[in-house]
Amino acid sequence: MLSASLRLLGGLIGVLVLGLLWSAPIGSQPSSEKQATDARAELPVAKKAEGADDGKLRILCFGAHPDDCELKAGGAALLWAAKGHHVKFVSVTNGDIGHWRDAGGPLARRRKAEVEQAAKVLGITTEVLDIHDGELLPTLENRRTITRLIRDWKADIVMSHRPNDYHPDHRYTGVLVQDSAYMVAVPFFCPDATPLKSNPVFLFYSDGFQKPNTFQADITVAIDKVIEKKLDALDTLESQFYEGGALGSADLMPTDPQKQKDRRRQVREGHAGRTKAVADRYRDNLVEWYGKDKASTIKHAEAFEICEYGRRPDKKELARLFPFFEE
Repeated sequence: MLSASLRLLGGLIGVLVLGLLWSAPIGSQPSSEKQATDARAELPVAKKAEGADDGKLRILCFGAHPDDCELKAGGAALLWAAKGHHVKFVSVTNGDIGHWRDAGGPLARRRKAEVEQAAKVLGITTEVLDIHDGELLPTLENRRTITRLIRDWKADIVMSHRPNDYHPDHRYTGVLVQDSAYMVAVPFFCPDATPLKSNPVFLFYSDGFQKPNTFQADITVAIDKVIEKKLDALDTLESQFYEGGALGSADLMPTDPQKQKDRRRQVREGHAGRTKAVADRYRDNLVEWYGKDKASTIKHAEAFEICEYGRRPDKKELARLFPFFEE
């Protein structure tokens, strides 16, 4: 009898609870529309990037290691900076295994100091992410990191390696930057960082790899007037060039003062030779931008390819983004 009474009481309580839930106002129930509205209300206020509203261009260059941006875009960075535009280099890994003798934290700190010195020569901003050299992966978290950096810089132009390259860190830097294209303008991806109003122009650095597809120069910039200063910036990256980086050896570091001087001259001439090779390889593109007469006199250049995943600029917009061709 007692058991039956308890069952009856439990049933009455259940009916009462259901009745209360059924009679609750519809507005008190969470809905996907309300959640979306709340999330939109929580979107961050735009972060004020330094100089973001001064009418100058904002360029963000990603390199896998602390030396890649300097090699591939140091000349263009000097040209932009000379006109008051804002340039930032980001090393996606810290370069902590990029030496034949040194490694770990001490090498990472040394390479960070090197690119900071190079940035002073170039007149730009630089940042090194704390990701181990040789271990970069195209993860969702790393995509968020790249997206936030692009948004925070309010970039008009974003540069990186192409996704086909000899080094896995180069390849995955290219993949991560590509994967951030378009997403930089999507409000609910990384809602903690204010989305851009429009997709930047994404560009690739030049390289000599042929498969699965070759580099196609869309913009080739003459850097003759700044080549010596670019070489000065590269001179600061001693661990990579004078000492040979990961594949170097003590044989590259002579003790004789004259041989040291010869070694430094050899490194500098090697860098100059690479920029000469770019000018020769993409001479036809130089003619498109500078005209035949001027193009024939250009000795040093840097070249860039438009990534299809970013904004598709026409030649008029490219001339605005690279305000060097009429000089």
